Amino acid sequence: MYNILTYNKISAAGLDVFDKEQYAIGDNIANPDGAIVRSAALHDTEFPETLKAIARAGAGTNNIPIERCSAEGIVVFNTPGANANAVKELVIGGLLICSRRVIPAIEWAKTLKGNGAEVGKMVEKGKGAFVGPEIRGKKLGVIGLGAIGALVANAANALGMKVYGYDPYLSVKAAWSITHNAIHVDSLQEIYENCDYITIHVPLTPDTKGFIDKNAIAAMKNGVRVLNFARADLVKSDDMIAALEEGKVAAYVTDFPTDEMLCVDGVIAIPHLGASTPESEDNCAKMAADQLIDYIENGNIVNSVNMPEITMPRSGIKRICVMHKNIPNILSAITSEIGKSNVNIENLLNKSKGDNAYTMVDIGEADFGAIAKVIEDLEGVIRVRVI
Repeated sequence: MYNILTYNKISAAGLDVFDKEQYAIGDNIANPDGAIVRSAALHDTEFPETLKAIARAGAGTNNIPIERCSAEGIVVFNTPGANANAVKELVIGGLLICSRRVIPAIEWAKTLKGNGAEVGKMVEKGKGAFVGPEIRGKKLGVIGLGAIGALVANAANALGMKVYGYDPYLSVKAAWSITHNAIHVDSLQEIYENCDYITIHVPLTPDTKGFIDKNAIAAMKNGVRVLNFARADLVKSDDMIAALEEGKVAAYVTDFPTDEMLCVDGVIAIPHLGASTPESEDNCAKMAADQLIDYIENGNIVNSVNMPEITMPRSGIKRICVMHKNIPNILSAITSEIGKSNVNIENLLNKSKGDNAYTMVDIGEADFGAIAKVIEDLEGVIRVRVI
């Protein structure tokens, strides 16, 4: 029996993925093998030694202490792409409402209440203050062509926009999913110089924090409209506010409101609704559950933020899974210890990600516990599991 701890209310569609005869699930489970979390902050949480993996039902993992998890042998998963359609739809909504000044117009219309038959005339007289351009034929720059960025590029293309895409880490798989009409550029400068609208879809890292600053904005076209449905800190608030006041930026749409951005003319602050759909929550929970089950039962790792992606068909009698540091000679040390036990290795796979590495070894009949104990004592080994 495996135990799964839930830190937030998780969609029933995800919890139903677990076989209830093999898994106990709840928010007060002792000795958990795995955990599912949405937005709960875990940085101050002490994890039990039994915990093998945490699955984030969503893409961002800022609420999880990644480095500490790696040191404690805990795999951290996320669910990229599971909420991509939900975010894409809101981005398209953002393009429309920032272009046509829909929200200020609606608010203005409310002020006409009580004018009776004169409302129609007042509408016709005052609507000119809210004129805005159509998006068809305009140029959209998509910064980051991952699961969400690719969908946004395709949707904007279908709406008649000319799409420029920038992503220095674009994978072949992602490239195949993007419309052939998109123009793939090699620099942010090309996005800034050409695009009427710019939408940001990159993760927040030390390299990307505040990359939309006064210098980046100065390189953009006058009257550009910027959309940020990724993370607040990708944009320097003071620089964006100054650009709005000067008229350099016509509108800024963000799904991550901050105190300084609220009630600023030209800012459309949406309360983090990008993935807030029933479908998105179901998709994220189901993906998180599938990844936890595959790791717990088979040792396979898919969509981990701290360990390499590695899957291997089962063979042999048992599988030894070794989480270790990415250091020289450790793989040979692992196989050497197995060989000393006169055990046949049926299959083996090793991969690394940064400072961390992971090795799966399928073996025949053996004293599995003794082999695992010897491997655990090797320098650089963090955790050993026998499945």
